[in-house]
Amino acid sequence: MKYPLLETIDFPSNLRELPVDKLEALAAEMRRFIIEAVAAKEGHLGASLGVVELTLALHYAFNTPYDKLIWDVGHQAYGHKIITGRRSVFDTNRQYKGISGFPKMAESEYDAFGTGHSSTSISAALGMAIASRLQGDSKREHIAVIGDASIASGMAFEALNHAGDSKANILVILNDNAIGIDPSVGALKNYLTQVKTGSQRSVNIFEALNFKYFGPVDGHDIDKLLEIFKTLKKIEGPKFLHVITTKGKGLKQAERDQVKYHAPGKFDALTGELSPAKETPQPPKYQDVFGLTLVELAKKNPKIVGITPAMPTGSSMKYMMQAFPERAFDVGIAEQHAVTLAAGIAASGGIAFCAVYSTFLQRAYDQLIHDVALQELPVVFCIDRAGLVGEDGATHHGVFDLAYLRCIPNLIIYAPRNEESLRNMMFTAQAGLDLPIAIRYPRGRGTVIDWKKPFQKVELGKAEKLTEGDQLALIVTGHFTEKALKLAESFSGSIAVYYFGFIKPLDTETLQDVFSTYHNILTLEDGVLKGGLAGAVAEAAVSSNYKGSITSLGIPDEFIEQGSTEELYQSIGLTEAQLKSKIHELLAE
Repeated sequence: MKYPLLETIDFPSNLRELPVDKLEALAAEMRRFIIEAVAAKEGHLGASLGVVELTLALHYAFNTPYDKLIWDVGHQAYGHKIITGRRSVFDTNRQYKGISGFPKMAESEYDAFGTGHSSTSISAALGMAIASRLQGDSKREHIAVIGDASIASGMAFEALNHAGDSKANILVILNDNAIGIDPSVGALKNYLTQVKTGSQRSVNIFEALNFKYFGPVDGHDIDKLLEIFKTLKKIEGPKFLHVITTKGKGLKQAERDQVKYHAPGKFDALTGELSPAKETPQPPKYQDVFGLTLVELAKKNPKIVGITPAMPTGSSMKYMMQAFPERAFDVGIAEQHAVTLAAGIAASGGIAFCAVYSTFLQRAYDQLIHDVALQELPVVFCIDRAGLVGEDGATHHGVFDLAYLRCIPNLIIYAPRNEESLRNMMFTAQAGLDLPIAIRYPRGRGTVIDWKKPFQKVELGKAEKLTEGDQLALIVTGHFTEKALKLAESFSGSIAVYYFGFIKPLDTETLQDVFSTYHNILTLEDGVLKGGLAGAVAEAAVSSNYKGSITSLGIPDEFIEQGSTEELYQSIGLTEAQLKSKIHELLAE
């Protein structure tokens, strides 16, 4: 047997049959299992390595799944999945039709609450604890494991404030490793550093919130964890355990470079070395086009300020933070604050570029409406990871932004077709706008290697006719434009491609030309069909009493699970071959 102890553990009930002195050896096997699995198939590495001992101790000490265990975000839940019935299928982690990379209620009774976004665990655990008490069950434990980056979020504080004023049987475990995806920031991070060294001068903040506080304790010492869990189980009401761990524990490269090894891609399981990058020239990542262009613009425009909520590396705001540290801010996992901070900067004459993932901007919707759009403040939202993002799955696909943004008054919405149009729109935005703008672009690489061209101003609200065609008008937005052009090529003269970079304001003049010229219209987008570009074109068609046929292709009205983007496009009919087939059908009608 490759893993003599781990292979005997199918469920936590098996784990609890082991003597305590075997748990350290089991932890070593689990760590090796995770390293080998992620090295081969990719995924989130460092977070799960850091909580191996904590995972085993929790399932050993508590009666899961009766006791409810909730992992905040879920990056760190691989060990949890491995010992809760999914070891044999763990090679399908994050794969198409495989298990999710995050806790998921539909997948296992041990996944007490589905996660993917941060800072939800304490609220969920408190809700479960209240429900248990109302149902007459005062013995069940409700445990939220949350990181030091996530606990700094406003939602986590709201839950702590409520829980501390309750009699709920809840245990909050702070997994303190001083890093989320990037290093943790802010005053709370500094406070936790002082707590670890015993140098804090103020009252313990968690005791002030009416939690019984324990710790800090070494999160890699199973014996100490089991001892303290035994004590905590005897105490009723809200409890708080401060656990110190090392992200990437057990793999020296992951401990040394915790940002890179958060999700490192493929690597050598024995040496820890990353797989070599391709040496042939490749188009840049959209995030790097954003980050490098922002620095280029900021050198000439001192009013530019950069803001990101805990994604300096992922959004490439790191370049601005390196070049102009006094003009670029990582505000932590605080999307609501990031948006209103940007509004405040814009209200005082600054030019705020707020870089945020599409799926995370959802968390600041009220601020976007109330603090930015309502007041016509020209904040520049650079929305990364728009469209399908692949293996991270349903919680991370950025497919709703066109729909949830389009209904907001006073907001310009633009989806660049490639790196050059992203760059030019950023240039146009910083030159001065009267309204806020949302620029949304996908994860991954673009299409143009030589992308650093001289800036050109973009005409606001103007669509472009890119190809001539006499049978079908293909209306497209965003990076799908290149796919549309390839399709038009293969139908030689039959398809006219119209690029609508601006979803709002919509170029109604060009649309009128389309309506009067073509009986067949096809819309194509990488967002949900309900409310996005398809909805905008359909609304205009109704207003114009258009009598032709409109077919719309995009993301259907369902949550799309994990898999490679090509597999996911295949599953919803958006591959090039499937689109060709659809166009053949339309032309034959």
